[in-house]
Amino acid sequence: MGDLFDGYGSTLAPRKTVSGVAAFDEMFAAPASAGAAATSRPAYRELYQALAKMTQEELRGRTESLASSYLAQGVTFDFAGEERPFPLDAVPRVIQYDEWSNIEKGVQQRVRALEAFLDDAYGHQHCVRDGVLPAALIASSQYFYRQAAGIHSANGVRIQVAGIDLIRDENGEMRVLEDNVRVPSGVSYVISNRRVMAQTLPELFVSMRVRPVGDYPNKLLQALRASAPPGIDDPNVVVLTPGVYNSAYFEHTLLARLMGVELVEGRDLQCVGGKVFMRTTRGPRRVDVIYRRVDDDFLDPLQFRADSMLGAPGLMLAARLGNVTIANAVGNGVADDKLLYTYVPDLIRYYLAEEPILKNVDTWRLEEPAALEEVLDRLDELVVKPVDGSGGKGLVVGPDASPAELEKLRKKLIRDPRGWIAQPVVMLSTIPTLVEDGMRPRHADLRPFAVNNGDEVWVLPGGLTRVALPEGQLVVNSSQGGGSKDTWIVGGDAPHRGDRVVQTAGGLAGLVADQASVTEAIPIIYDAQGEQSHSPQDRPLSTQEQQEQQQQGRDAQEVKRQPAVRDAAASTRQHVPESVVCKGLGRPEVGHGVQQVGHGGLQGGRADPVRAAGADAEVTPC
Repeated sequence: MGDLFDGYGSTLAPRKTVSGVAAFDEMFAAPASAGAAATSRPAYRELYQALAKMTQEELRGRTESLASSYLAQGVTFDFAGEERPFPLDAVPRVIQYDEWSNIEKGVQQRVRALEAFLDDAYGHQHCVRDGVLPAALIASSQYFYRQAAGIHSANGVRIQVAGIDLIRDENGEMRVLEDNVRVPSGVSYVISNRRVMAQTLPELFVSMRVRPVGDYPNKLLQALRASAPPGIDDPNVVVLTPGVYNSAYFEHTLLARLMGVELVEGRDLQCVGGKVFMRTTRGPRRVDVIYRRVDDDFLDPLQFRADSMLGAPGLMLAARLGNVTIANAVGNGVADDKLLYTYVPDLIRYYLAEEPILKNVDTWRLEEPAALEEVLDRLDELVVKPVDGSGGKGLVVGPDASPAELEKLRKKLIRDPRGWIAQPVVMLSTIPTLVEDGMRPRHADLRPFAVNNGDEVWVLPGGLTRVALPEGQLVVNSSQGGGSKDTWIVGGDAPHRGDRVVQTAGGLAGLVADQASVTEAIPIIYDAQGEQSHSPQDRPLSTQEQQEQQQQGRDAQEVKRQPAVRDAAASTRQHVPESVVCKGLGRPEVGHGVQQVGHGGLQGGRADPVRAAGADAEVTPC
């Protein structure tokens, strides 16, 4: 077997829960021990057999190829002041299709229930009248915006994209950790990881029949177009980004390119007569759907933060008049509230008349006096979270906290019990991960991505697996030294891509090309300065500070922006764009089919082609 898994069993349970139950290892039912071979689980059997034939040196060589591939694209992240390649582990997570089918149904069910809840919350609130939710829960949520009441897309969808965070507990059962239906991010890393892994372990893609992830951009574009205002046959879709200083700017750029739509900033948009237009050299062009990656508070300075420089005045009025669709809808954050999370099983029963397929993690509602009393007595055993937090901000792990930290937390809970929930320390499952000491178990979670077009909820096969690289660490964020893994869904019928069955008979090269093809247009600018605070500050902020402040979910990566290298040949867009909006990627090569050049993002003494051409008409925002 070589030495790749030597010593793996000795660290299989680096930490234990209060109950003493070890974490569930996803590859091994029983690790190798003296006189006994390892027993791998069915999903991992073929992968384990392939890895067992390798030495550490061979697998490390392939891992170094991963790092070299990302370095060649300028993909690095900053950890403790040190610049490193983006941390992608060479050992994928594997989930059999039979299990994935159940996960997929559970995610679809949850999205449908949250969709029904949001429609109700911003409507008649029958769930409150019928006693399913406390009357004050919705109104007291930080992310409930009355400005969003009465605004509907043409197909009635508020959640075009959802990211549902899952963990596998000590018994091997997948449970929901939290819901993300505001601006869930991380899918760009799923796509990027697949491109690299298809070239790192190509032989396994054929034999294991890994389901491709390349349908995501098309599915997202279809969902966005389906939400367009009525009467528009060919809707104009744009991606609204806070700007180049935002931690998820790479993802915004990637999705815009893969969907073949424009990437814009707030200053590229203007609202006239209750409609939204994009500035171009040929004059204003109507915008029908905005896939926004800007937080609610910064979206429209006439309705929310008056000092926002990231949105455009009048967007909410245009949406209310039915002239533009904002996706995901403003106000969705009330469904992200961690107190609301505790009621989602009840909402599934209420709206869908179904039993939940995926269970929640056991949770105490601290607004209930009995629950608060119990939690205060067991603070050193539990995990306590703020209900409006994300990215691990404000989370306190009782067993790891000092007495002073626990006392400080105790006072906060007594002062504001509505603002907190508590959960037991749940051991995330472990997956073999290549670290300095060899192959070792490391804790991981999973974020499946769902896309809702109004007719169906489609779930990306796999999702973003994040892994905590330090031994015993349960926090998977990159800022804490975390990394990621490619997620393979295997088995079942032949994998499909769109309406086309992927034929493996064509050989290895064809399948690898299919797995990697969608990412050929991946831009090579990664821009982030870490996982920023999600709490808006009272003082006015500069444009850069506002861009950095935007909420991007738990998976924001600490990635440094590298010098851009444009490669026009790498683009997969088959049509001639009517305009190109430059976002720090260098000047487009005018004369290669580009008809217009937008001005967004040009900075620092570089000419603004729109203003230079005199085509930027001064229009007072509505």
